Amino acid sequence: MPSTSKASRFFELADQREVAFCQSINRAVQFRPALGYFRLVSRLSDGWFWYALILFIPFLRPESGPGLALLMALTGLTCTLSYKLLKRWLIRERPFISFPAINCGTPPLDRYSFPSGHTLHAACFQVMLTVAEPALALIVLPFTLSVAASRVVLGLHYPSDVAAGALIGGLMGYAAMSWLHF
Repeated sequence: MPSTSKASRFFELADQREVAFCQSINRAVQFRPALGYFRLVSRLSDGWFWYALILFIPFLRPESGPGLALLMALTGLTCTLSYKLLKRWLIRERPFISFPAINCGTPPLDRYSFPSGHTLHAACFQVMLTVAEPALALIVLPFTLSVAASRVVLGLHYPSDVAAGALIGGLMGYAAMSWLHF
């Protein structure tokens, strides 16, 4: 696969450029409160937080909430399929695998790193909430930012994985909201 070998060469260069920054952020796992906080955020962002939020929205806004909840669920499924395909096609090893000096703060859900699926979902849902429910979006924003930070702090992703996940997820959330004129 020529595209995979090109992607591999690109990621090898990117990894070398990002490893020092990644390692400096990863040092936060040495502090038990930080490790505990980011592990909790990571676990909640495995889906639990988003499932609860999607179930809560119809009660918050009985008139428009069910439609938004359904759209978020369908868009979330699309996000999952997208990031899984990208990870299998692009094949970037996680930082803690490529660089033993980076500590793995919690077990990953899958093998590859690019893009960050957790961040992709968080950004997608954040954008969707910003369009449909701005007040709720402000409440959720600290969690969304913590999800993005947790990926690098826990040694699971490079900053570029998180940035790509945020960009892709944000675009997917915006496209879903625009497509249905929500």
